[in-house]
Amino acid sequence: MRVDAHQHFWNYDPVRDAWINEAMSVLRRDFTPKDLAPELAAHRIDSTIVVQVDQSEAETHFMLDLAEKHSHIGAVVGWVDFRAPNIRERLSYFSKFPKLRGFRHIVQNEPDDRYLLREDFLRGIACLGEFDFLYEVLIFPKQLPAAVEFVAKFPKQPFVLNHIAKPLIKAKEIDFWSKHMRALAAAPNISCKVSGMITEADWKNWRPEDLRPYLDVVFEAFGPDRLLFGSDWPVCMLAGTYDQVTRLLEDYVRDLPQTERDKLFGDNAARIYGVKPAGAKAQR
Repeated sequence: MRVDAHQHFWNYDPVRDAWINEAMSVLRRDFTPKDLAPELAAHRIDSTIVVQVDQSEAETHFMLDLAEKHSHIGAVVGWVDFRAPNIRERLSYFSKFPKLRGFRHIVQNEPDDRYLLREDFLRGIACLGEFDFLYEVLIFPKQLPAAVEFVAKFPKQPFVLNHIAKPLIKAKEIDFWSKHMRALAAAPNISCKVSGMITEADWKNWRPEDLRPYLDVVFEAFGPDRLLFGSDWPVCMLAGTYDQVTRLLEDYVRDLPQTERDKLFGDNAARIYGVKPAGAKAQR
């Protein structure tokens, strides 16, 4: 199986989606499974993991509804309020949906760089294991030190880092990010999506060589069993095409053994998210 481990859908709402600013006008429209289908066919992608954008339970239900209607959606990463007093009740409710495999909070937008370590947030995360959910970590490099502490608190909880922690590729800053990425990767219970890189580079002028030093760090730190290809479609369109994102990574791993390439482009995602071949019934 080839799996795209990170993509999004939305019905554009200018109020709800105010994060899509003028510079991102290419994203100011609906993006649906019908729009993605040609890209999946062109790149032989069998399944995708659709990830939340809006922080609401309505968003989670929106994605679950799409997953019911479109067999190529292998798993959903939703949103729930981890700080809510009734978090265990909400997780119990969501555990009834087989394709819902985990949750994400947009920590990168939180003003507190140590948000992950808030007592009320930690209390919610501590409930995930009871219901066999993973948690996706979405942060900026400045939040990496907190993430290292955060992951260490839950050694049995599966985590997946989004977008290699969004290094400042355009500014060519790597040392701080590299140091803390290696510390984070030392925890065996966190995997990493190799995604979202071109949108952290110069949108109009990036070159594959600009991204290679960051890829070198990630591949060395996480190894072949904890890396997952993700397109970050349609957000990737800010800086390139689905084809460019895919080819960038295919070219980078060209000389790796086929087994390692297979893990990156699908086997790891299928294992971590419990993705089944299209038509197979998802189970929790």
